[in-house]
Amino acid sequence: MTAITLNIDGKTVKAEKGQTVLQAALNAGIYIPNLCYHPDLKPFGGCRMCLVEIEKMRGFPTACTTYAEDGMKVKTNTKKIEDMRRISIELILASHPGDCLKCSQNLNCELQAVAQYIGIDEKRLDRLKRREKFPPTNTDNPLYDIDIKKCILCGRCVRACNDLRGACVLSFVKRGRETYIGTAFDRAPAEANCVFCRACVEVCPTGALADKDQIADKEKREAILVPCRHKCPAGIDIPRYIRFITQDKYPEAAAVIREKVPLPNVLGRVCFHPCEEVCLRKDVNEAMSINGLKRFCSEKDAGLWKQKHKILPSTGKRVAIIGSGPAGLTAAFYLAKKGHSVTIFESLPVIGGMTRVGIPEYRLPRDILDKDIEEIKKTGINIKTNTKVESLDELFSEGYNAIILAIGAFKGTKLGVDGETHVLEAIEFLRDVSLGKKVKVGKKAAVIGCGNVAIDAARTALRTGAKEVTILYRRTCEEAPASDEEIEAAKEEGVKFTFLTAPCKISRDKEPDSLKMECTLMELGAPDASGRPRPMPKKGSEFVNEFDTIIAAIGESPDVPAAYKIDTERDRIKISTDCMTNREGVFGAGDAVTGPLSVIEAIAGGRRAAMAIDKYLGGDGNIEESLAPVEEPNPLIGMKEGFAAVPRGKRPSIPLKKRLSGFDEIEHGYDKEKALCEAVRCLQCDLRLKISSVGLPPKKKSTKGRHGGV
Repeated sequence: MTAITLNIDGKTVKAEKGQTVLQAALNAGIYIPNLCYHPDLKPFGGCRMCLVEIEKMRGFPTACTTYAEDGMKVKTNTKKIEDMRRISIELILASHPGDCLKCSQNLNCELQAVAQYIGIDEKRLDRLKRREKFPPTNTDNPLYDIDIKKCILCGRCVRACNDLRGACVLSFVKRGRETYIGTAFDRAPAEANCVFCRACVEVCPTGALADKDQIADKEKREAILVPCRHKCPAGIDIPRYIRFITQDKYPEAAAVIREKVPLPNVLGRVCFHPCEEVCLRKDVNEAMSINGLKRFCSEKDAGLWKQKHKILPSTGKRVAIIGSGPAGLTAAFYLAKKGHSVTIFESLPVIGGMTRVGIPEYRLPRDILDKDIEEIKKTGINIKTNTKVESLDELFSEGYNAIILAIGAFKGTKLGVDGETHVLEAIEFLRDVSLGKKVKVGKKAAVIGCGNVAIDAARTALRTGAKEVTILYRRTCEEAPASDEEIEAAKEEGVKFTFLTAPCKISRDKEPDSLKMECTLMELGAPDASGRPRPMPKKGSEFVNEFDTIIAAIGESPDVPAAYKIDTERDRIKISTDCMTNREGVFGAGDAVTGPLSVIEAIAGGRRAAMAIDKYLGGDGNIEESLAPVEEPNPLIGMKEGFAAVPRGKRPSIPLKKRLSGFDEIEHGYDKEKALCEAVRCLQCDLRLKISSVGLPPKKKSTKGRHGGV
């Protein structure tokens, strides 16, 4: 670009050929009032706020539409200009709500800030003929509200919709005094093919277009605008890998996921996708199938990520990890990449922890788990199975510099009722089935509890001989910890649910294989410590049922050996903010610290532990890596006919009869066509963060209070 020099208000300003006078002034720190201008949009000149005087030029041109020339002399604040600006903004405010200058709802209202900067006399404004009736705010649309009375016809939203996004949904309607901004035929945004990118909301200077959830905290802005990425415990850049799918760049999409997790194939099947719970697409119709697309990417992974995958030279430091679940495997992967020698000690004969022996194979085929573990092994970690660590002191004496306790939560919670010695622990039941042991459940089984482990136990019981399985839960379905989709899948397979019911006594009948369970009906009271309504027994509501097998699944906790000398709280390992326990060099991660949560949360815990230990061993603690190509996203989304109504794509599954005949994987992944159809449903919320911010005018000292005039 060719450099030019101009003079603005007596100050020599350097600029580039092609910049407007307004851009040159703002870049030089000289503020010129403006409302219709936006750095990402084509000049419009409609608000008449940025009037200037330019030597040898007639009239008062708008600085946003006048291009800077070498040697140009500009004045921005003469009395004539200030008077004209004041008239312009008074005309705007005359058609605005009467409390505009005092409104505190929108802390970043540009109109209010510019009016205060110019110096508007409220008494004079009150004498102007003002509109008395305004249409009510339209709150019927997903994600944003439309308050037409606050619109000043600056045209920013129209230009953002058309020029930034190419959606062409908004336009100026009618002409003259009746002009307003709207959609064709005044259709609702969803019916007008709005893509709900909310670029229009981002550039609106008055709050005429406003997010339903106001963003008052700038530090939380990104979390609010891109909630899926923020909600992911591992921080996977979800919009980015979905965008790669829309471009048929599947290896690149897989590389994005690999940047944060070493178990992508596992997650594609068993992640409880907290990201989908906050997906803003659900407010339009249905949430994105984020996890379904994650599975698709993993299945299409061609290994592109390996080109940038690096293992640093040996540090000479040794780390012992007790437990080979997702937390332990994740920590091992990243620590090995940082050059540390890592050994995993696993008490079971198999690797994988809860992903191997707690999650049924119909949800997570073992060859899929093995596929991810093999990639982790390639970092050079050592794994010792059938090895129970009795003493941490011995590990230190063997030369290990740090230890991670990633022992999971394998101890079932007791029911606390008479006769519970006759009850199977769900976690033991699932482990025995996974290890191929013979498990006899009989024809009629009961599962107590309604978490995801309870659902897994019930569905596994159907596959191991039970003809009838009933889940008993002391609260209602609304309070059940299990995910809705798991509950629905269990119902499809014939699992019965009895809510507001709790066992109070279990006894063995005369026949050796028959159990009697006395239960009582419950009613919900005030919330307890969990925030859920407390279940209270109904007097005189006791009844008895008979079952061949009763399985308890009311919770799991870590089993921390006393010999470890580790402080615990509610049976969980206590750690500090750097993941260290009360013992120097001993760290905790995963379910052993948090209690039983999810695979993605265990992975996130493993990442945190790896960062903390690398720092402890003298490293920088940085495990972040860039494995996918860095590409700037195309902001032109374009018009998408019927976009709002496109339904969430369903994944194919095997027939019900085949499901119950064994442990074949139930749900299959998307093919290319369905994955693309699902990916293009994404609102691409992260694009909004790419829109430039507009600086508010500097504060002007006034003797007339906050809203005083000149």
